[in-house]
Amino acid sequence: MRWWNVLMGRSEPAKADLDALFALPSAAVTLQAATGLAPTGVGAVCFRSAEGGAFAELERDITQLLNAGGGPPVEFSKDSFGYTWLLVRRGPDMLGDLVTDLHAVNSSLEAAGFGPSLLCSLISFTDPGGRGLALVYLYKQGTFYPFAPLPAEHGTGQTQRRDNALELQVRGAIGGELEIEPDLGRWFPLWGAPGL
Repeated sequence: MRWWNVLMGRSEPAKADLDALFALPSAAVTLQAATGLAPTGVGAVCFRSAEGGAFAELERDITQLLNAGGGPPVEFSKDSFGYTWLLVRRGPDMLGDLVTDLHAVNSSLEAAGFGPSLLCSLISFTDPGGRGLALVYLYKQGTFYPFAPLPAEHGTGQTQRRDNALELQVRGAIGGELEIEPDLGRWFPLWGAPGL
């Protein structure tokens, strides 16, 4: 049926390459040199929870696996869209360990048949001036993008703004190291995401 999809103008979605996450520590060095943004040691995986005992057992197994590493316990939360966020904390100088933990979560969900439930993973960065940024991995696209929320301005009524200039600067700085999502329309804002 592949030829039928080609004939109808449909393309197959990109396959997630979870090993792309392992390029983050190297990209973080470049990012820090170019922008002053350094890892905070916080990362998260966002997915849609499934009902049933198999998924609940998988969540318990993932939690036990990550908590066995001796770091702070993982945290689960739900957002207003019904997605579950699993937050992992490591030391800012332990980005490799954090990436390994996030990879383990994604791989476990994928191996158990819950790959379609995965939305994204993110790793947080900050600079000495307090600017924050997340490098977001879109599971279904197999690409990264930067998301830089700005603090709310008091008295203006604007509560959700992003630093587009910083996002584009980051794209230019690390575009040679990470597969950056070319469609800016897919650079979704993750307002209120844990870890930002």
